[in-house]
Amino acid sequence: MLDQALDFIVSSADRARPVFAVRPDALETFLAARPSAQAAFLRQGGFCAKPQELVLLPGNDGVAGAVLGLGDDRSPNAFGGLAARLPEGEAWSLQPGDYDPGAAVLGYCLGAYSYRAFRTPERKPAHLLAPGQGQALSLAAAMWMVRDLINAPANVLGPAELADAAMGLAARHGARAERVTGAELDAQYPTVAAVGRGSARAPEVVIFHWSGSGAGEEARTVSLCGKGVCFDTGGYDLKPSAGMLRMKKDMGGAAIALGIARAIMEADLPIHLSVRIGCVENSVSGHAMRPLDVIRTRRGLNVEVGNTDAEGRLVLCDLLADASDARPDLLLDFATLTGAARVALGPDLPALFCNDEDFAAALLKAGEAAHDPLWRLPLWRGYRSWLNSPVADLNNVSTKPMAGAITAALFLERFVAAEVAWAHFDVYAWNDSTQPGRPEGGEAQLVRAVYTALIGLTALNAV
Repeated sequence: MLDQALDFIVSSADRARPVFAVRPDALETFLAARPSAQAAFLRQGGFCAKPQELVLLPGNDGVAGAVLGLGDDRSPNAFGGLAARLPEGEAWSLQPGDYDPGAAVLGYCLGAYSYRAFRTPERKPAHLLAPGQGQALSLAAAMWMVRDLINAPANVLGPAELADAAMGLAARHGARAERVTGAELDAQYPTVAAVGRGSARAPEVVIFHWSGSGAGEEARTVSLCGKGVCFDTGGYDLKPSAGMLRMKKDMGGAAIALGIARAIMEADLPIHLSVRIGCVENSVSGHAMRPLDVIRTRRGLNVEVGNTDAEGRLVLCDLLADASDARPDLLLDFATLTGAARVALGPDLPALFCNDEDFAAALLKAGEAAHDPLWRLPLWRGYRSWLNSPVADLNNVSTKPMAGAITAALFLERFVAAEVAWAHFDVYAWNDSTQPGRPEGGEAQLVRAVYTALIGLTALNAV
């Protein structure tokens, strides 16, 4: 599950038909430079360079080229509809224009994605000539991997298979990796073990460590943690069938963490990287955790289980405690954690919670630059008491039916050392419908934003 071949991208071709990408304010200049017959064809057809507007240009032997309207869209998604709309059988070449070539190739690749494990796509993506775009292709491959992992059915991708994928990625890049299972898992990550105890498929934690070739002793340490709940029934607080329908995507945070790790390692960024993935299934059985059970965490705090469907924060809390104790320079966690974040921000905006102002600013700026947006919500101290428990140090859910994303983040904050710069991302990791560059299904949110931020923070020593 680590690779689909991006074999529609070619580095050379005997003949490649041109694709011109045009913005409205440059349309007249573009038309004046075209052969008169093509200019007349475009004018008479009403082409005005609107976003996703595509016209095939006629030639003596059929199609001579294509013109794509960009409107004012500067994101990779401006090119996300091309792969499915350009005719097959020939290579195409993007001509220079008012756009970023890397973003264009990335958008083309993202729009060409489909989940292919169980069926052959109806058509193949048109071939694109894209020499010298290694970084864009690396990011595209990482994001395809994330989408594949999220889209995999739960009977195909369980805790062991997710752990296999993490171990395979680590091995590919020479990282030091280990799998924690059984009695060792019970001792080291008791909350992960508690969440997974109800399933016939045993929980695991995968940990790997990697250093870039240019990472000396003074290089930054970056730690990533991912919630890998391969299917979430809700446990004894059982979800309704509609709420369970997409719960194969509840490991989206783990997939995103692995995608970011892959991008970092393939780019050989000069950092020390640690990754922790909690691979687990939340099921119902005689062994499953029950409402009002009390679980002792790795941090030593006792947690009362107010709701068994709030299992993601239990998976993450032990991972964060472990990662935090290593005192990384930057600690980031990713999770499809709360419906409350989606109510507040919708599916396209992951929620960011951060305890460091400079780190938060860098992430928000990078998200904007990479057209991979996120939105900051507060770690509002006034709600901390909502997690109080009469029998334990804290409850895993709030006593109030409000601010669910904030109280979940405040729960996780209890397991992070105050001096560690920490960012928590509450993501949807799914496209409800197909849009240019974003096919329906699993989505690799935040990969570009976090990768861009880490490049900047590594270069500028900003946090």
